[in-house]
Amino acid sequence: MVVAFTVSASQSAHAQWAVYDGANHVENVLIAARTLQQIDNQITSLANQAQMLVNQGRNLASLPLSTLSTLQSTISQTTALLAQAQNIAYSVQSVEQQYQQSYTSLSSGMSDCALFSQAQTRWQNSVGGFEDALKLQARVVGNIPSDSSAMTQLVSASQSSAGALQAAQAGNQLLALQSRQLSDIQAELAANGRAADLERARQAANEAGAEAQYQHFSQYDAYVPQAVAIPSSGY
Repeated sequence: MVVAFTVSASQSAHAQWAVYDGANHVENVLIAARTLQQIDNQITSLANQAQMLVNQGRNLASLPLSTLSTLQSTISQTTALLAQAQNIAYSVQSVEQQYQQSYTSLSSGMSDCALFSQAQTRWQNSVGGFEDALKLQARVVGNIPSDSSAMTQLVSASQSSAGALQAAQAGNQLLALQSRQLSDIQAELAANGRAADLERARQAANEAGAEAQYQHFSQYDAYVPQAVAIPSSGY
């Protein structure tokens, strides 16, 4: 009886022994590794997409700095000065009309008073032209400090821009500033040229006026000396 029990116990223990399949274990490990790699790739792809969205948001962000109102105000001030041009305005019609009246309508048939009046008008035009040029020069020089400040701010904003749109907007505003400065130079050149042309026209008209005065004077008969008879007093 004892021997039979021992054999039965031995057979039961042998039946519970686990069998290890190495090939199947390796395959399962490889499948798990590939699955983890796919998950890691998906995480990397999602991270790249998120960074791309962040970059797009930066590129679409607008520049918080704008100098447009300052530029428009400066241009308006310069335009107002040009509109205040004395006597002869910056208008083709005005130039034609007033130039005809004071610079080319000179003849020997005009009275000395009319010739003097036109000469006085031409002198006033020249003085006014020089004054207009000086005021515009003062305006252009006065714009330099504000232009320097705006340029510094825009360059700083361009260098610290978060994205392409901010950099482009800063560049566009710098170009607008340069364009306004070129407009100032153009206006100053126009004012200086206007003053110089008015003076040259005045000198030419004065020469024509002097000729007209000479022609007017030469129309009178020259003085001819004559003998004067003095009556005798009888003494």
